[in-house]
Amino acid sequence: KMESCASRCNEKFNRDAACQCDRRCPRHGDCCDDYEDLCTGEEDLEEAEPFLELEEETEEAPASNLYSAPNSCRGRCLEAFDKHHSCHCNARCQEFGNCCEDFEILCAHEGFSHSSDAITKEELQSISEKIYKVDTNKAQKEDVVLNSQNCIPPSETRDQVDHCPEPLFTYVNEKLFSKPTYAAFINLLNNYQRATGCGEHFSAQQLAEQDAFLREVMKTAVMKELYGFLRDQNRYSSEQEFVNDLKNMWFGLYSRGKDKGDSSGFEHVFSGEVKKGKVTGFHNWIRFYMQEKEGLVDYYSYIYDGPWDSYPDVLAMQFNWDGYYKEVGSAFIGSSPEFEFALYSLCFIARPGKLCQLSLGGHSLAIQSYTWNKSTYGNGKKYIATAYVVSSTQ
Repeated sequence: KMESCASRCNEKFNRDAACQCDRRCPRHGDCCDDYEDLCTGEEDLEEAEPFLELEEETEEAPASNLYSAPNSCRGRCLEAFDKHHSCHCNARCQEFGNCCEDFEILCAHEGFSHSSDAITKEELQSISEKIYKVDTNKAQKEDVVLNSQNCIPPSETRDQVDHCPEPLFTYVNEKLFSKPTYAAFINLLNNYQRATGCGEHFSAQQLAEQDAFLREVMKTAVMKELYGFLRDQNRYSSEQEFVNDLKNMWFGLYSRGKDKGDSSGFEHVFSGEVKKGKVTGFHNWIRFYMQEKEGLVDYYSYIYDGPWDSYPDVLAMQFNWDGYYKEVGSAFIGSSPEFEFALYSLCFIARPGKLCQLSLGGHSLAIQSYTWNKSTYGNGKKYIATAYVVSSTQ
């Protein structure tokens, strides 16, 4: 079976291949390991039709001609690989993207071997609503005044035309920024060089700022809800274990460019990076506001405004960051730092590399995360490559 994307980039879905190289494979989680290297830069992966309806996987592998193999994992968990089966339940099926649809529910989820450890869509929607309700540090309506101006169709996002003469933020109540989690978050934003290929070297103070941020967010009801949920799901047995894992997955350094240790999940998602002449990541409203205030961000347009009539809301926008363009940058608006940190962490832990369907204030919302696959920490654990809001129209 074909297990590489060599000479296969952007081909159509190939049901005979062990893994895929079509444009939809990142969405379906069945790309070959070398898809990212051979077929796309991560920034292209990230901008893949972010605000279009995401279709459910409809293409099921055909049953073998020899006999009709079961298409469920019931009674088959972690069985040996059998090429005659139409879908698989062995330990490596997630790696090859050929698990049966009920594999996660019945068998293993990222190394958790009991079916009771799989987190269901309903549980994700329930915990996200709880997190939404307890976010007392979010902006109130009067704290943030937006001037979103011109909405453009998704087909025009590559045109790089500035449709908005005014800044996005008319007013932000900066008293918000003196709240402990906001202050600790803002302290982290100037610790990074945005160009990939430039190694990040943290001073003792900068490392202490990472610990201070984690310490402050863990005091909040938002993160207490998330930890309690993950503990009940058998993911963590102590708060310290959880915090250590958050520190690794978000702040651990890896190499997007040539230099060793030039990137991390936190830098990419919250602070933003520039790679191959494009803005990548940069999904945070506080960072956007502060850079816009300094004259470094020029807001161009938006393609999507969420259905919420209070904060947090969602906006998908186009902008120029000090000479570099961002084609689609989705961000929560008016959310507390701990709220975003909690939802992205939840989705990365529960649905790494997949679409994660949540519910906020009765409206559905999806977050897409990607794992960094070229280096690991601990016992083969994955760093966060990116996480961002994809759609709330599911």
